[in-house]
Order: sequence, then C-alpha cells, then structure tokens
Amino acid sequence: MASAYMQDSVWLQQRKFEDAEAFYQKVKSGTQDVGAPAQKGGSSGAGASPAPSGGGDSTVRIENLEKENKELRHSVDEMKALVQKLEGRVRVLEGGSGSAPAASAAAAKAPVKAVPAAAAGDDDDEDNEIDLFGSSSEDEEEKEKQEKIKQARVKAYYEKKAKKPALIAKSNVILDVKPYDDETDMKEVEDKLRTITQDGLRWCAAKLVPMAYGIKKLQISIVIEDDKVSVEDLIEKITDNFEDQVQSVDIAAFNKL
Repeated sequence: MASAYMQDSVWLQQRKFEDAEAFYQKVKSGTQDVGAPAQKGGSSGAGASPAPSGGGDSTVRIENLEKENKELRHSVDEMKALVQKLEGRVRVLEGGSGSAPAASAAAAKAPVKAVPAAAAGDDDDEDNEIDLFGSSSEDEEEKEKQEKIKQARVKAYYEKKAKKPALIAKSNVILDVKPYDDETDMKEVEDKLRTITQDGLRWCAAKLVPMAYGIKKLQISIVIEDDKVSVEDLIEKITDNFEDQVQSVDIAAFNKL
C-alpha cells in the first residue's frame, strides 16, 4: 500500500505531459496536423525522434480538457449572469426600502407651522357648535319635560301617602274582675269601672259569671289602642281606686285586632 501511494504521489509521466503540451500548442497554432506524429523537443528537424507511444491518449485527454474548459466557462458565465440579476434585484429592494425612512426623516425635520390664535379660536367655536353625540336642543327640552313629569308624580305619591291615615294597632281584652264575697254589688262595680276614661280606651259588653259559694265575677270587654293604653296600668288603677270592692283583676283573653 505504501509503495502504491508513493507511485501515485510521484509524477512519473512528466516527459509525456510536456510532449503532449507542446503538441497541443502546435495544433492550436496551426503548425502541426492533428494526425501527424509529434516531434520531441518541439522541433521538426531531421534528427528528431518519433513522438512517444502515448500521443493518441494525450490527444484524447486534450480534447476532453477543452470540452470541460468550455463547459466550465459556460457555467461560470451563467453564474455571473445570475449574480448580476440578483444584485440588480437587491439594489431595487434596497432603494425602495431606503426611500421611506428618508421621507419620514425629512418630514420629521420639516418645521411645524404655528397656527394663528384667531384660527385656533375659530376651530374651537366650530367644535363647540358640532354635537358629537347627535343631541340637539329639542332632545334637551324633551329630557327636561320628562324630568318635570317624574318629579310631579313623586310629589303626588308622597302627598297621597301623607293623607292616608296610618293603621292603628288595637287589641281586644277581656278582664275578670273578682269581688271579696257574694255580698258585693257587681253592678255597682261595673258602673264604677266605666267611669274610668282614657284616650284610646273603650268599654264594651260585660256579664256576670258564677264562681263558687254564690260568688260571681264581672267579666268585661275593652278595646284599647296599643300605643296609648297599657293593660297593666289599667288593672293597677282599678285595684287602687276600688280596693274595697275589687279583690283582683285578671286578663281572661287578649286578642289583636
């Protein structure tokens, strides 16, 4: 492997290549026929030795080299044309994008013209006259009218409510008035009870109810206004004023009206 590698690395065909190169140059210049054998040393003298045995292979190689050279040149030309085309497009794009920043920069540097005070005032007046929300004087009048109607209705409601009599809480109470003995005149006791007058107190029906040993109690009904009359205070007043005839007073029934 090492010897083969050394042979590939060493140029053993240098002389053949030089002869082929000289032959190619002569053919190219027209001084040498392609079919004629090449002469050694580039001379055509009588003592020149015949061309090396490998001259045919060299010709084929030269032709192949020329063909590859032409193809490479053609490819290079196409690549140059493509590069030029791309460069042109890039210039167009760069020119278009660069114009906008330039224009904006120029606009930014342009001086701002001062608006006269009179002109500014006119604009303000026009803005004030224009109703941005589409309202008009007629709408304002309609709103005021509706507001007045609403206030009138509220006032009428409160006046009616003030005139309406408030509900008075009342109760119906039945009292059991008990004497000391059977000799007490319960009719007289009833008449004395009815002499007690007070705002919110109204005496109603009464009857005698037998108890025991011939004793009868007076059962009397009253209607009171709860905010004005206290049943406890009334019982205390009866027992204090008629203590000689009334032993006690009990509540037999208490109903809200």
